[in-house]
Amino acid sequence: MTHNWKVLHISETDSTNRYVRQMDSGDSDVVVWTDYQTAGRGCGTNTWESERGQNLLFSMLLHPRQVTASHQFLLLEAMSLAVKGILEFCVSTGTLSVKWPNDIYWNDSKLGGTLTECGLTGQSLKWCIIGTGINVNQETFHSDAPNPVSLAQITGHRYDVQSLLERILSLFSKYLQTIESGRYDELHAEYLSALYRRKGYHAFRDAHGEFQARITTVQPDGTLVLQHILGATRRYKFKEVQFIL
Repeated sequence: MTHNWKVLHISETDSTNRYVRQMDSGDSDVVVWTDYQTAGRGCGTNTWESERGQNLLFSMLLHPRQVTASHQFLLLEAMSLAVKGILEFCVSTGTLSVKWPNDIYWNDSKLGGTLTECGLTGQSLKWCIIGTGINVNQETFHSDAPNPVSLAQITGHRYDVQSLLERILSLFSKYLQTIESGRYDELHAEYLSALYRRKGYHAFRDAHGEFQARITTVQPDGTLVLQHILGATRRYKFKEVQFIL
């Protein structure tokens, strides 16, 4: 059964995350998508470049009924997998993967990303905002972002962004049912198998410099666990380590 979303389209806003945060939605689960953001956010202090009307930019406000604070990372996993799953129907060459914690990659280029913000009541989630941006029809990027790519650049075709949104929401609804039924391990295992650079040793950088390591796992709270090429195990929260591309 598809989740009951209240979907709203607006032509322009500073940020869809901020827009849904200020909505008085009661207990309704709302999705807002826009043609243009004047202050779109990436992870941390990063911004998101997007030409007007060319890409898919949306945020959802959820009221998870059965998700504890310790399992909130599952919602980020679910959206990442939903985006990846739908984009795989569009892309027939190269490899799509999820770069920890929230980016969708095509080979070594960034195709999209997701951010989450959650409010807690005790040990339970009161609400969660999930904001997603996907490069769809943009053909040229002008910012200093190192590696953006769009569906149009990959495939040579243009796409209807509303149709993509509807398909992503449908697949996300199925993942949400997996979470609400308590099948956490099933979803987490799929996320782990979808990870960018999941196998082998690769270059990373942390506060101490560059090193070679392999991904061992991602813990349920989103902590990335790396095994150094010399054997030591290191754990990282968001923004504490970088992939060297």
